[in-house]
Amino acid sequence: MTMALVTGASAGIGREICRVLAEQGLDIVAVARRTERLESLGGEIRALGRRFLPLALDLTDRAALAALPDRLPAEWAEVDLLVNNAGLALGVDPLQAGNPAEWDQVLDTNVRALLTLIRHFVPGMVARGRGQVISLGSVAGRQPYPGGAVYCASKAAELALSRALAMDLVNTPVRVCSVDPGLVQTEFSVVRFHGDADRAAQVYQDIQPLTPRDVAEAVGWVASRPAHVQVSELVLLPTCQASAYHVHRGPFPGA
Repeated sequence: MTMALVTGASAGIGREICRVLAEQGLDIVAVARRTERLESLGGEIRALGRRFLPLALDLTDRAALAALPDRLPAEWAEVDLLVNNAGLALGVDPLQAGNPAEWDQVLDTNVRALLTLIRHFVPGMVARGRGQVISLGSVAGRQPYPGGAVYCASKAAELALSRALAMDLVNTPVRVCSVDPGLVQTEFSVVRFHGDADRAAQVYQDIQPLTPRDVAEAVGWVASRPAHVQVSELVLLPTCQASAYHVHRGPFPGA
């Protein structure tokens, strides 16, 4: 593989994925909303000797998303690795008290954009006889929790789509993987709590969560397996977490 397109590339896990893949020798198409952060990332990727193409795009803008392939110069058109990293959660209200506008934003980002990008880029992978789709899911897609109905449903959809896509592609060399982390300390909780940094910090209080680099290295490992090896699903948790419901806070006994 020589070229990767990564969504949600301006911060957190997405930014680290771009770095890891560039370190592995891939050129990077970075898709995100924040132009200034993309410019900063570009300097880092180019310093690693790789080409970098920033694309400022809001994935909830359906018209702009549909036009994405037309924005790729000819020399960037053959995407070998699609990393569907962009995602978010908004609020923790019970479903019956939820905000439908927030539901739309979560589902458009976490599900519809994934569908659209797969539709755009996988046919080319099939035609060229090579390629891979790695989508970032969550343990929440496997174990729903109160206050997370729409986010959990979106990640369950991602997992189901990845599994079904692998079946649709079984007679091709194109590989599919869902990487599903547990607690990772990023901007995720700040966004979920509408900018309340103090409340977000409580999510990670007295634990050692995964870092964006941890998840990015897992994505890099999946992407770097030999062509005959398909890592179909990878669940990644911090040592202090056993499930969406079981988290140990504080020092480990005897440690």
